[in-house]
Amino acid sequence: MEQLKLLSQFFTAVENDPRISITHIGIYAALLQYWKEHNYSTPVQAFSHEIMQIAKISAATTYRKVIKDLNEYGYIKYEPSFKRNQRSKLYILQ
Repeated sequence: MEQLKLLSQFFTAVENDPRISITHIGIYAALLQYWKEHNYSTPVQAFSHEIMQIAKISAATTYRKVIKDLNEYGYIKYEPSFKRNQRSKLYILQ
């Protein structure tokens, strides 16, 4: 239920935000799904390819741009690891 509440709040917040595209929405929804699959642990730790697979995004540059946008716009908090063998930290902001 927490997941639906956050998704509903996100849609309310982005309704009048012209910066948000369908790709932002897809990646945010994928983050919520990944977070749910990992028992709502905070922060959720993920490799980009794991989220990209759920969101059906194949370009790493698109993923990085959208994650940075969501972070900059205040929808998530993103802490990249910059290491290939260590997951980045993502916080779902409410």
